[in-house]
Amino acid sequence: MNIIYVLDIIGTFAFAISGTLVASKKQFDIFGVIIIAFVTAVGGGMLRDIMINAHPINWIGDLNYIWTILIAVIFTFLFKSKIEPLRKTFFLFDTIGIGVFTLLGLQKGLNYELHPFVALVMGMVSAVFGGVIRDVLTSKVPLIFKKEIYASACLAGGVVYLLLYYFQINESIQFILSVMVIVVIRLIAAKYHLQLPKIKDDLFSKNN
Repeated sequence: MNIIYVLDIIGTFAFAISGTLVASKKQFDIFGVIIIAFVTAVGGGMLRDIMINAHPINWIGDLNYIWTILIAVIFTFLFKSKIEPLRKTFFLFDTIGIGVFTLLGLQKGLNYELHPFVALVMGMVSAVFGGVIRDVLTSKVPLIFKKEIYASACLAGGVVYLLLYYFQINESIQFILSVMVIVVIRLIAAKYHLQLPKIKDDLFSKNN
């Protein structure tokens, strides 16, 4: 079991807890909670695999993802009151998770001989669309569309990976440096409440 796989499982666990907490706040029953935890944790990777016709689908080929999600749901129900103080810890795991998911998706796209730009998009899909599906199913505007620098961090890390890949840098170094870029951007954005600009007025808008 290599370190990348371990980080992948940790990210899945953190994403599943995020989905469980959201579903719990919406007062979903246990079945609804499991579904939301599931799509949050593996929805992005599943969508990626469907789009590039990769089989078996991520969680079908490795049942450890299912067990991880179920354990995360049980853990959240048992220790829900204790999780809130650990919010920063789980935020870090979540951030590492999106970094790992981005690069795993990007690598898979390259392995399927997709154009590098398309492979980069697949990496972003892997990382963020589980959260998008979660928010849609719970009647929320997806967070990445209105507030936090999230997908942009994935994009930056993916570009770094492609540059290092082009120059044939050691694969482990490629992965570590690219994940670090995603994590650092995400942490800085969260600390200083950085956001992407919003479109409010165009050149022809009247200034009041």
